[in-house]
Amino acid sequence: MKPDVTQAAIAVMSKRHWSDVRAIYQVGIDTGHATFAPAPPPSWQAWQEVHLNELSLVALDDTVVLAWVALSPVSRRAVYAGVAEVSLYVTAAAMGRGIGRQLLNALVERSERANIWTLQAGGFPENLASLALHRGAGFEPVGLRRRIGKMTCGAFTGRWRDVLLLERRSSMTGIA
Repeated sequence: MKPDVTQAAIAVMSKRHWSDVRAIYQVGIDTGHATFAPAPPPSWQAWQEVHLNELSLVALDDTVVLAWVALSPVSRRAVYAGVAEVSLYVTAAAMGRGIGRQLLNALVERSERANIWTLQAGGFPENLASLALHRGAGFEPVGLRRRIGKMTCGAFTGRWRDVLLLERRSSMTGIA
């Protein structure tokens, strides 16, 4: 049975959520339509090293993680301090319930308060649900990166993949 969206709570991701986050990420990896990553990071510490942890969120039904969203800096260069890449994963049981939209909207709000002026996301063109979710949150396609990477695991091993680059510019920060 799918969980009721009204019961989902948004919380800052913490170490206690790591096993659920990792499992959800692995399911996304296994689909072959979510990421080039061959595996989730091996530990919570490894996760924290590449994400903006104060902005990573989970959607919860009681203590069960239904979905997560996280930001990674696109560069360590100061001029890109306000640009981050979005990753969002939803459990199969929670798909189609509005939880992804809830999380993405919360992330947008928090990122703007943190002076992030551009959010970007890359998606395989075949992942229509993810692309629609991002577009619904104000992300716009800015280009198709043709054959940008080759899959290294799963059913698509060895296959070159296109990635559609989407971007959301803040109307609240970074506009001066």
